[in-house]
Amino acid sequence: MLFNSIVFIGFAFLFFFFYSFVKKLPLNFRWGYLTIASLIFYGWWDWRYISLLLLTGLIDFAAGLWIHRYPRFRKLLLLASLSSNLLVLIGFKYIFFIVSGVDNLIEWSGISLTAPSVPELFSVLPVGISFYTFQSMSYTVDVYRGSLSPTRNVLHFFAFLSLFPQLVAGPIVRAGDLLPQLKRVRNVSETERWHGLRLIALGYFKKTVLADNIAPFVNSAFSNDLHNTSSPYWWLVMIGFALQIYFDFSGYSDIARGLAKWMGIHFKVNFNHPYLATSFKNFWSRWHISLSTWFRDYIFIPLGGSRKGTARSYINLWITMLLSGLWHGAGLNYILWGGLHASYLTVEKVTNWPAALSRLKAGKLLAGVIVFLLTTMAWVFFRAPDISTGAYVIQHLFSFTNSGDWGVYDVRFTGIFFICLGVMMEISWALSTRFVRARETTLAIRSFEVVQVSLMVGASIFFRGTGAQFIYFQF
Repeated sequence: MLFNSIVFIGFAFLFFFFYSFVKKLPLNFRWGYLTIASLIFYGWWDWRYISLLLLTGLIDFAAGLWIHRYPRFRKLLLLASLSSNLLVLIGFKYIFFIVSGVDNLIEWSGISLTAPSVPELFSVLPVGISFYTFQSMSYTVDVYRGSLSPTRNVLHFFAFLSLFPQLVAGPIVRAGDLLPQLKRVRNVSETERWHGLRLIALGYFKKTVLADNIAPFVNSAFSNDLHNTSSPYWWLVMIGFALQIYFDFSGYSDIARGLAKWMGIHFKVNFNHPYLATSFKNFWSRWHISLSTWFRDYIFIPLGGSRKGTARSYINLWITMLLSGLWHGAGLNYILWGGLHASYLTVEKVTNWPAALSRLKAGKLLAGVIVFLLTTMAWVFFRAPDISTGAYVIQHLFSFTNSGDWGVYDVRFTGIFFICLGVMMEISWALSTRFVRARETTLAIRSFEVVQVSLMVGASIFFRGTGAQFIYFQF
């Protein structure tokens, strides 16, 4: 079920109507209601894959209890839990990538063998599988580390794992943050409802107005204009994609956070204006924060982090970033995307160039421009269907020519207009945080917020682009 669909609007209306009564009932009823509603939300896409979510959850729920009860076997139980999650993830997300690699290896070696065919069951990637498996794995790991006591109530666990606002595209919520909140019965204040409405309105504006109006321009470039050799054209396309994926994904996170606020639940910020970063370390502290901190806490630090010497810290950094790239998709282009960011972080760590540059006049601004342009260049391999297409685009980003057809006028004009609107939106936010110090809720500020929300809601209705699923649904 898509947030940007009429079906979801009806679902949300019914959910919150009945939730106003259910939340007054004992916890088991509330957890059961949240779980059933979330499974309906998830199963609307394809009910058959509900069983996969339930299986993953039941294994990790049981593993958490047994790790706590039988500490002598905790390592074995953790291994069983992680293996089951990774096997599910590999089976549905990476099996074709692996089989294709085996086929290529066999062909290269000249051996007369054929790689086994993949069952039809694995031909569809279940929505949100990368998100809920990571969320479920983190629960078991936290119980193993002793930083979390396992819940003994299966409804409590599934209310955490399947909570619909963040189920299919994050943010990846930690059990230590969400399980205690699910135990509390809170009356949502008018201020929380208003803040939730603002987040939801902002999220829909980002997705339906900005991302969905930029998307046709970017899609047209990658489907129809690969003959185009114009350097300005491809820079504009890639800046468009950089903004598209940011507004698309941060828009989803804003809607999820707003819906959670209406339920009396707090999700941490998942995006903090990453294109205003002045270093790549800063970028990754702002972009998809729930995932970047997940890789930090469950991959980078367990590998040794920066505690085992300089050389080892760089190895750990590269492993983490390459795995991050692979998490996003089963393809060499995603691994290359992760590798580019690993190289950016490595050079930055060795030279500390952002700090050196910031000492110059307008140095921070220049550092921000460099980070944004290099990030945009890396997005080429994230968006391109394969490495050869990505290499073609990279080549023409730096061809410094201005020849070639710029595509259909309507698509181009609309795309450029909303790219400019998105840039202005980010710049205005940066300026407001710098020059507007007082954040008290005065009548003037509240009136401005009402006008702002009204404009965003109106734009989402009358200026929305062609409806499309959220980009991160494919991960």
